[in-house]
Amino acid sequence: MANFLRIGSALLLLLVTMQWVFGEEASDVPEQTLSDIVAKAQVHSCADAEVHVGTLTLQQRISDEGIKLVDVELELWSDSIEAGKHAVHIHETANCTPCSAAKGHFDPGPHSNTSPDGNHPFHMGDLPNIEVDENHQGSLRTTTSRITLSDGPLSIFDSDGSAVIVHVDADTYCPEGEEAGCAGGARAACGVIQRVE
Repeated sequence: MANFLRIGSALLLLLVTMQWVFGEEASDVPEQTLSDIVAKAQVHSCADAEVHVGTLTLQQRISDEGIKLVDVELELWSDSIEAGKHAVHIHETANCTPCSAAKGHFDPGPHSNTSPDGNHPFHMGDLPNIEVDENHQGSLRTTTSRITLSDGPLSIFDSDGSAVIVHVDADTYCPEGEEAGCAGGARAACGVIQRVE
């Protein structure tokens, strides 16, 4: 009888443990985890949309503290991009035809201000400058926690998507506040950002 009770207790404990491990929580796990989402953009010249000038790759990962981090890799290789530093931003709309259709800087939230030179450098879409060498090649690798590729308030995949813009000039980060052109001025290149399935 004592053996029967011990076996019964062990089976009950096993069932409770399995329900905890495989129960409701497991059904909430998405098919694609939050840390394996990748997005890309083919970047084209704003002067001539037929000219492919580079590629953008974004990959989301989760930090040890559970923060969503997005690794950014931008490569440029075109004579249409002058040597020097160029501002790089995520813009609010997935449209590059023309480049102005990408609208302002990605800046969701209750106090949104998408004006390129206003509220700068506090936009969610702000990224560091990219430096292009004398051979018209440039590479930017950075990480941001200002955007996400998964659903949520900082997702660049909102109802109208997002684009990346490379500007003609460098971003000075507007130390004197709003000043025309301080965030990079005119647009040199644009790419619509698309999630890689």
